[in-house]
Amino acid sequence: MTRIAALYYAWCQVLSRPLRHLDGLPPLALRLYLAPVFWMAGTQKIAGMDNTVEWFGNTEWGLGLPAPALLAHLAAYTEAVGALLLLLGLATRWVAVPLLITMVVAALAVHWENGWAAIADSGAREIAVRLGMARDILREHANYSWLTEHGNFVILNNGIEFAATYGVMLLALLVTGGGRYVSVDYYLSRLYSSR
Repeated sequence: MTRIAALYYAWCQVLSRPLRHLDGLPPLALRLYLAPVFWMAGTQKIAGMDNTVEWFGNTEWGLGLPAPALLAHLAAYTEAVGALLLLLGLATRWVAVPLLITMVVAALAVHWENGWAAIADSGAREIAVRLGMARDILREHANYSWLTEHGNFVILNNGIEFAATYGVMLLALLVTGGGRYVSVDYYLSRLYSSR
């Protein structure tokens, strides 16, 4: 058995040796995936800052957070500036922390009560009935083919799925950094470690 384990280990070493120089690609993929997500979220909040502040503070239909103006600005600019830093791979580990905090707050304050799924299961009877009724209304009173030409009509469940997924991705970036060969962080670390 130990001979098989030794052969397996040697085989893994042979395969992994050439892949070591590609270890920057997974962090790059995470950064390129997350940058537009946070850019859209942040810039939309900034563009409608009055509405964002109202949503953050309103206790009846909003989040009911304390200091809504401060928190709305912090969230919006953390997301927008964080997106740019992720895109560049600059201060990746540092920016992952406030973005992680933003995702935790979003998961707990916005999405938690809706469970896990971001999009409702269209196979569930209640959801299927609602989807059918919504489609009928849209077909009768709207241009349904235009509304659905780029994708199916769905019912948003608004669960924690996306916030949790983004949080896991940010946690990976916190540990790995921006990635070898593909981030400003990598080249800055080489520049300053050589001095």
